This record gives sequence, structure tokens and C-alpha cells, in this order.
Amino acid sequence: MEFRSIAYLYDSLQGVAREIKGGLQVVSEEDLRDDCIDILIHNAVFNSNEEVKKTTRLVIKQLASSVGIRSASIQGLYDAMGRGECKGFTVPAVNIRGLTYDTARALFRSAKKHDAGAFIFEIAKSEIGYTDQRPAEYTACVIAAAIKENWKGPVFIQGDHFQVNAKNFAKDKDAEVTSLKDLIKEAIDADFYNIDIDASTVVDLSKPSVPQQQEPNFATTAILTNYIRANEPAGVIISVGGEIGEVGGKNSTEEELCAFMEGFNKALGSGKKGISKISIQTGTSHGGVPMPDGTIAKVKVDFDTIEKLSVIARKTYGLAGAVQHGASTLPDDAFDIFPKRTAAEVHLATGFQNMVYDSASFPPALKEEIYAYLKDKCADEKKAGDTEEQFIYKTRKKGFGPFKRKFWDMDEKLKLKIGKELEARFDLLFDKLNCKGTNAYVKQWVG
Repeated sequence: MEFRSIAYLYDSLQGVAREIKGGLQVVSEEDLRDDCIDILIHNAVFNSNEEVKKTTRLVIKQLASSVGIRSASIQGLYDAMGRGECKGFTVPAVNIRGLTYDTARALFRSAKKHDAGAFIFEIAKSEIGYTDQRPAEYTACVIAAAIKENWKGPVFIQGDHFQVNAKNFAKDKDAEVTSLKDLIKEAIDADFYNIDIDASTVVDLSKPSVPQQQEPNFATTAILTNYIRANEPAGVIISVGGEIGEVGGKNSTEEELCAFMEGFNKALGSGKKGISKISIQTGTSHGGVPMPDGTIAKVKVDFDTIEKLSVIARKTYGLAGAVQHGASTLPDDAFDIFPKRTAAEVHLATGFQNMVYDSASFPPALKEEIYAYLKDKCADEKKAGDTEEQFIYKTRKKGFGPFKRKFWDMDEKLKLKIGKELEARFDLLFDKLNCKGTNAYVKQWVG
């Protein structure tokens, strides 16, 4: 049902919520969680009238606030981890590229079962583009999912890999920084209160010393961190992440970490709130490496590096620890090692995409349509020697944007089955990452 006007939108809330000064007050949570929130989020994503779409997103936020749901920064929890007052688990950060509302619902269901509070929803700069999900839409989907699943408390939404484009940076540094500031402002306005800056792409290995190599990275990260601080809402300290090693490159070192942090803190200025965590390279790559038959090559993660740099990050710089990217395609027996080696956060993306596409419940006709589209529109991305399986594996992430409506309009029974499969995966991750019961920590340190 598409709302024909803003008045029609508010009429749909009769018996569910009433208008009060400054927003809306829910009068029937049961009715809200029934069909109402499903209709609202559909309009927040697909309504043809931009003003109605924008207002529907605001309504979802107001309804969420009324029932005790809010977007929040994880900074307080990470500060406690940095002080050693909170430890023993690794926070999963989940990138959702498609079926966002349904996947977020599955994650909330799993979290409720395990009394988990320390988990993050995120979307990367690149994903915002090819999945056709601007920050305001992404937030609306996550918050609506929280309402649907009767979640209570803070929700952590993160801008992942807000990355500097090295070619654009070399051509016009100021323009590239300005483009990232624009994205950061859009994200903050959409209640992204956790943002990971990635300027590791401009590390200059041609320089003779490590501090000189890291200088473009830490200087740019400091500029963007100061911009975040100047634009964060009153009462909110946004959790900012930095990165010292481009994922897929050589493994990070203690010398690089210290060079980055010393340079960053100096460039940031005294008395300024810095970063809360540091992303490092330990041998993984985003999405994994597809073999000719489409399977994923086994990767050996350097857990010694994770532990060593996490310890230094906490003890010397007060950070929560090191962050592992590109982990979702690792074998199951790898995940319980992350908390044992004191990793602060682990980023998970492609594995969930794979679960959706490869599910027995995913409609074969839709998959064929998407793959035909990719073969036509992304043909120039096929490298010499790539098999069709490798090409499809590497490009099918780009099917989420053009086919967003068809993903959303899949048969509800099929989506429910896929959601149950995703929920089981989240169950495993909460167990392996030792995140069960972390709701108590979140209540203590975030509120």
C-alpha cells in the first residue's frame, strides 16, 4: 500500500500512535508490530513521492523512540574495553547488502535469544552505491526491524570503509576530502553514530620511513575526525575508527600502528576525542578469493598480529583494540579465536550475501535474471582467465541495487525461510564471538 500523501501516512497511524509535542507516542505496540511497520518501511524505501518517503522515515524514527529504541554510539563500551573494564568478546559488525529489513530482523531475533547487545549494523561507502541504499534508508530499515522484533535499547549503525579514493586523492586532495565530508554529514544526519574512516589507501610506501609512509593516512584521518566532532549531535560522541593497512595487502606491523597513532594524535590536536579502534590487515581479503569452481580459497589469518596490535592499541593508546575486516567467509572454527586473541571488532559481509543467493529458498528464476543482467552490464569486469563462476561470485553483489524491489517483493514464505537460515548463522556467531549476555555491558556503558 503506497501512501498517496503525508496526510494519508498519518491517517494510517490511527489506533497505533497519537501525535504529541515533538513527535509521536505509540498507543498500541502490538498493532505497530503487526502490519503497520511493514507498510511504513515499504513506503520509506519505495514510495514514489520523495517528501512522503522522507516523512515516513521520520515517523519510523519517532515511533521507535516512543517504544525505547534509539540509534546510538558504541563509544562508551569501547572506552571501557580500552580501560580493560570490559573484555572477553569480539563485536560483530554486519554489512547488509540486500533484504535489509528481513536480515536485520533475523539479527535482532538472534540477539534477543542470546541477550546480546554488542553488535553493529553497517554499510560501506562502496555498498551504498551498488546496493542503492543511502544512509537514511538503511537506518530506517534497521530501526523498523528493531520495532518489528520488539527490540528495546540502543542500536549501533555504522558507516564502514568511508574510504579515500587514492586516484582522486592524487588528482585533487581537497576535492576528495570534501566528498568524504559530504558523505559523513549525510550519514550523521541519518543517525550513523559510528563511522570508520579508511585513508589507508593513501599510505605512501615510496617514502623512506614508516611515519612518512603513514603521514597521508593519519593526516587525512585527523581532518575527517575533527569534521565528525564538529558535526556530531549534542550529547553524542561518535565512535570513529581508523585503518593502517589496506585489506588484501601486507600484514600490519607494530611500527605502523605506533607511527599512525603518534602522528594522528598530534595532527588531531590536544584535548580532542580521537578514534576508538584501529583496523589492521592480517591476511584476509574482502569477499574472499574465489577459485575457478566458485568455491572460496582457504585463508590463514595472522592471529598473532591481531593479539599483539590489540594489546598495544589498548595499553598504549586506550583504544578498544584491533578490528578484523573481510572475515565472513572464514571457516567456522576461526571465529572463536577472535575473542581469545582480544580482537575488538570483526566485520562480516559477503558470507551473508552468499547465504541469500545460495539458499535453496532463493527463487531460481530471479537468480537467473540477476546473473543475466550481470553478464550484460558487468562484462568489462571479467578478467582474463576468470571462469564464469569466478565472474559471477565477484559481481553478484551488484545485483542488489538494480533488483532491490524484486528482492523485497519475494514470496513472504521464502523470505521467512532465508531469514531463519540467517538467524541460525547469527546464533553461531554470537556463540563463537562470545557475545552472549553482552546486553548487560551495553546497558552499563552505553545506557
